[in-house]
Amino acid sequence: MKNRALVALLTVFVLALPVLAQETSSATSGQSAASQPAQTPAAQSSDQAQTSATGKPLQPPAREGFWGRVNPFARKKYVQRQTQPIRDRLNELDELTAANSKMIKDVDARAQQGIQLASAKADAADQHAIDAGNKAQMAQQAATQAGARITTVEQVVSNIDQYKASAQTEIRFRPGQTVLSQNAKSALDDMATPLKSQRGYIIEVQGFSSGKGQAAIATSQKMADSVVRYLVLNHEIPVYRIYVVGMGNAPVEAASGEEGSKTKRMSGGRVEISLLKNDLEQLSATSNADQPK
Repeated sequence: MKNRALVALLTVFVLALPVLAQETSSATSGQSAASQPAQTPAAQSSDQAQTSATGKPLQPPAREGFWGRVNPFARKKYVQRQTQPIRDRLNELDELTAANSKMIKDVDARAQQGIQLASAKADAADQHAIDAGNKAQMAQQAATQAGARITTVEQVVSNIDQYKASAQTEIRFRPGQTVLSQNAKSALDDMATPLKSQRGYIIEVQGFSSGKGQAAIATSQKMADSVVRYLVLNHEIPVYRIYVVGMGNAPVEAASGEEGSKTKRMSGGRVEISLLKNDLEQLSATSNADQPK
């Protein structure tokens, strides 16, 4: 009986010991809290800001009660009170991490926008430079063409009254005849047809006739007039481009390679048509070639 009573007393003592230790710890913490002066809300927020903004590791809590920091018989409220600073610090770290991430994203977005804007401006500047180069090249080509054309025009103007023989046709008439034959008309067609689109030319018509004196001159003039009339009416050759001369029975130079004297007299009648050109036709062709298509 005595042994059983002793065991019961020991059991009750062991079970009551944690409760006494917890009450002692609560009383001690209450006394320490009472002994400290009360802080204003502003001071508390300032202390919290100082402890949370520094980023320093949490200080271990002070030794409390009979069991110290490790209490094998701690209650739920005690555990929550001990872990609350850790949860606060974790929440603060999460907020700081979220704020830093947002700030990094904002900075990255602004940097990307600045890079894109700078790249667009660089591309636009490159395009402007290319356009300027192309325009400069076109201007150089135009200046070169203008210089060449000016040189050509100067040459043409200096030689505007210099005509060179281009083609020559001879029309023969029987004695006493002043009407063109079919062969004569065909020869005039071959010479005058290409002249409709040309410029810078004149036609020289010289009539020669056998006989003597004014009669020969009048006959040669009639033969030359028949040629001029055909060119004006059938080929629309301007009259101001035709020069007519009745040479009468003037001696005609012999063709090169013929034996005998240098001049000879023709029997019957003949008309020499000479096509003379200057450089205006060449200038017109050059102008048409220089025009952009």
